[in-house]
Amino acid sequence: MGGTKPIGRSKNSAPLVTGGIVRIQNITLLVIAMILSLLFILALSCAFLGDDADESYFKSILDEVAQTNPGIVLLGENVDVDVDEPSITIRWSVVGCGDGYVLDGSAGIHESTSCGLPPVYLQIYVDSSPNPIAVFDPSQLPFVRQTSRRRNIQNLVQFDSDHALDVHEDRLYPFDTYFLTSTIRAVDAFNATIPIRKLTTIDQVSSFFVASTDIDSYETTSNGTQVPTRDIDLRVQRPGQARAFTLLLFALNWMLTHITFGHVILAKKHQEVKPILKHLVSTFAIVLAIPQLRNAMPDAPGFDGVLIDCIGFFPQMILSTFSVLILLLLMMLREFDAMNDKPPVIGVRAARTAIAPAAGPSSPPKPLILNSKMRTVSLSFEQGRFPECEKPEFIMDYVFPPRSSGSTTIHHRSGSSRSILSAIAFGGQYRSVYGHQVSKSGTLRTVKEQ
Repeated sequence: MGGTKPIGRSKNSAPLVTGGIVRIQNITLLVIAMILSLLFILALSCAFLGDDADESYFKSILDEVAQTNPGIVLLGENVDVDVDEPSITIRWSVVGCGDGYVLDGSAGIHESTSCGLPPVYLQIYVDSSPNPIAVFDPSQLPFVRQTSRRRNIQNLVQFDSDHALDVHEDRLYPFDTYFLTSTIRAVDAFNATIPIRKLTTIDQVSSFFVASTDIDSYETTSNGTQVPTRDIDLRVQRPGQARAFTLLLFALNWMLTHITFGHVILAKKHQEVKPILKHLVSTFAIVLAIPQLRNAMPDAPGFDGVLIDCIGFFPQMILSTFSVLILLLLMMLREFDAMNDKPPVIGVRAARTAIAPAAGPSSPPKPLILNSKMRTVSLSFEQGRFPECEKPEFIMDYVFPPRSSGSTTIHHRSGSSRSILSAIAFGGQYRSVYGHQVSKSGTLRTVKEQ
């Protein structure tokens, strides 16, 4: 109808159902992605929950000692491995297990009701040192007034021992393994040796697995008396997770290095500088990223020439840096090529001088007489021939005589008319040829060329 107007469909009114499938809007997809991301983070955070509910690592060991072989036990509750030193520091706790070896009011260490603090004075010697490395005196332990229980003061019941590591395999990182052997003995206040029933350490620290084995041993004095001691052997190596992350970063560094080769190959196919510049920026970013990934390796040693650096970091940096140098040289070559291929720019005056005919022998200028007959020039104009130095500019300004598309015409002059050339200054007006005015004559007649 005349007054009706169809309602147009907006761009946002597209159907939400296509082929039985409901199309989800972008904002809905964004919300779903954020919810899934939060759920993923919460799921990973659950790994920190419930750790306190696990049974103490030393509980089963202490219960076994209390039942089978009561006596003094040294627990290595912390093992600090310093690969760069190289050394290992063990923090020991003095514990007594079984009847007669537990101080009153101290039972319940590491959730074991059969073990507690020892009730006797002890001096601890490590690796046959002449002086005791630690002294345990139960009389210095305070009581809790409300419960009359003994307080477990760490500096009174714990001590540290430093040991040198066997590092002949340290260059095999992350498959490096370290070994330690040590011997410990304890004496009482009367210098009588007290047997140590068990030496053990925690099995896992932040960056290493620690496997410990204790051995019952003895020493002999100068008079042949046997002194009971206890030895421990430690085997320290990287956990599987640390090895996996290290190898993954090692592989990523090599992949990035190979990508720099690809940038060089692709850049060689470009003839302009701007595309090569993009490859150069990407390659330079890779050169900066490789050292960061190397430092991200778990508890990685310094740049001391370990095997993973000899077959990884050092060649990766060298090759990727060479790629940057090749791209820079390639850009310089393309710049030189562009400069050589660019045509020279010549001014108008220089161009006219270059295309001007070679000057013949110099002759005195002929006087130009107005209203004179110049048969030679007029005849050239009539036949459409022009000197090479003048023809291009003359054609650009004016074409004379006009030529029809069907046939070619020749203008002849009658006997009573001539072309009159008026001499004017250089740079004449429209319908002029280099200062010579071409006059029109009504006596021209056109003869069609057969």
